[in-house]
Amino acid sequence: MEETRHALLEMVNAAGQFSYESGIEVTHIAPGLAQGVLRAGPNSLNPHGMIHGGAMAALADTVGGCCACSTGKSCVTSSSTMEFLRPAQGDLFCEATPKKLGSRLSVIQIVITDAAGRAVATGTFTFFMARPEQK
Repeated sequence: MEETRHALLEMVNAAGQFSYESGIEVTHIAPGLAQGVLRAGPNSLNPHGMIHGGAMAALADTVGGCCACSTGKSCVTSSSTMEFLRPAQGDLFCEATPKKLGSRLSVIQIVITDAAGRAVATGTFTFFMARPEQK
């Protein structure tokens, strides 16, 4: 399992991947937990200078998917909801924990916080679980 998590970190953080190119880094994966950061840059901002909701959704989807895949399976997003609680600036941090890790569907809760530790968004992501990752 440790090798799978390490491979997942390498894969999602590799240059050329959507997450990497979007300023997202997954920093931790363990069974039932994933954490990551959005390193905010000019491409992360909306016209008002705040972090774009789509950038936050991408962070949540990436980290949430890593949490769902922390059991060694691969997954794709089935559905998601986000609640944007306040405008955000600067780097954002995401933590994903399971509501349910299933054989076919996994439901993951995410919380995104700013550098001051304030929640700026929450969400629930459902992932369709597929075959185990190939090594």
